[in-house]
Amino acid sequence: MNLPAVVPAPRRRAALAAMALLLAGCAPPAAILPGPADGVRYVYVVLGEEGQAVARAITSAAACPPIAFDGAVQPMDVRAPPSTVPQRPTRFSAAESKPSAFPVLTCEKPIPAGVAHAAIGARRLPLPPANAQRIAVLGDTGCRLARQDHLFQDCNDPAAWPFRSVADAAADFRPDLVLHVGDYHYRESACPPGNAGCAGSAWGYGWDAWEADLFAPAQRLLAAAPWVVARGNHESCARAGQGWWRFLDPRPMAARRTCDDAADDAVGDTSEPYAVPFRAGPDLSTQFVVFDSALVGIAPLAASDPMHVTYRAQFERAFALAARRPGSFFVNHHPVLGFAPHPGKPNAPYPGNAGLQSVLAPLQPIAYFPPQVEALLAGHVHLFEVVSFVTPQPAQFVSGNAGDWLDGPLPEPLPAGATPAPGAVVGQLTWADTFGFMTMESDGARWTMVARDARGAPTTTCTLRETKAACEPARGR
Repeated sequence: MNLPAVVPAPRRRAALAAMALLLAGCAPPAAILPGPADGVRYVYVVLGEEGQAVARAITSAAACPPIAFDGAVQPMDVRAPPSTVPQRPTRFSAAESKPSAFPVLTCEKPIPAGVAHAAIGARRLPLPPANAQRIAVLGDTGCRLARQDHLFQDCNDPAAWPFRSVADAAADFRPDLVLHVGDYHYRESACPPGNAGCAGSAWGYGWDAWEADLFAPAQRLLAAAPWVVARGNHESCARAGQGWWRFLDPRPMAARRTCDDAADDAVGDTSEPYAVPFRAGPDLSTQFVVFDSALVGIAPLAASDPMHVTYRAQFERAFALAARRPGSFFVNHHPVLGFAPHPGKPNAPYPGNAGLQSVLAPLQPIAYFPPQVEALLAGHVHLFEVVSFVTPQPAQFVSGNAGDWLDGPLPEPLPAGATPAPGAVVGQLTWADTFGFMTMESDGARWTMVARDARGAPTTTCTLRETKAACEPARGR
């Protein structure tokens, strides 16, 4: 549903006052808000540092709704007030951009450990289990409207943009957790006149495009399980970074990290890695290590490049987090050790991300990652893909086929000597260029990853044990 572009002045003043209190380090008034959660559009849970669950609500009401933890009611806090952000530099020309209107209030509340029941109004919130056994993994979910790329997906056709079906199938899987590997938003340009496939589509970087691309089609999946969210290049500050910070990033909002002012992009475009543990026990301790690679390009980075310096420090932090638990899955948007199809050279696919590799190689020669990292989980390439190595690198899984136009195909067989990174010898490459998502399940000794189509039917099954993946041939592509 589209919301009005202008929020009434009294509502703006109330929300802005609450935000000012937050920025000053004060809590909003502690009065219990009366009545049901009127005006609440979406409720969901994101997981942050050390698995801290954060309840979120997006509402068109003037104030945040109350939240109940095991029956005890308290107010939620304002994360971001309604606002319209003036037009700022983007990757498009000024004629193809516009101010970003957010006529909604974003609210949040950390969920205390040990809470058994959390609800906003009549809507029960999903809580993370101590031992997650079933995980849905998906990425690159939005509908592409990009004049600069001359690409306009048929957002009105559920076969051409099947994200709602994919999200519903992932919800039907009954996951304990959802992992989104980035690129939630793709509606950057207005649909051209006369194009029935995308006619009437919301566009730009404001709430209407975010709702159309993510919240409306994923409503059932948001209610099914807590989400772990990685940031994609489409959520950089020059693109949809404003919505990323308002709605998804699990950390507290900070004034210079909003992406509202291009002068602060050096702050808003990067964030520290963090760990999300999701299995407990001396032999089962497992975690996601989430890394923000939104700004990386494809070229190697010189050691003197400020981005190299930033990423090196963040990889060192990520590896320190990985060392704390026996099993880690490294999560970021850009595949470090995957392939991407090369349209002009079908038998010579693009290798993995050279920018990240240039930072990793001096830290972890040969393997690129420490031994505690069992596998890499990414998106960005619009395929399902698994690369396993006979050399010490961890297996790379790519699940970037949940909605945006598909890439592909990759060459089959892979040309002799083809590698995604120097020193990495491929043992097996498995891929599928069909819409869908991936699931992860563990029996305690190994993980089973299943590629599924847009309706949830299995197309490929892989097992992961000690950094090595073995996959059945892909079906149905």
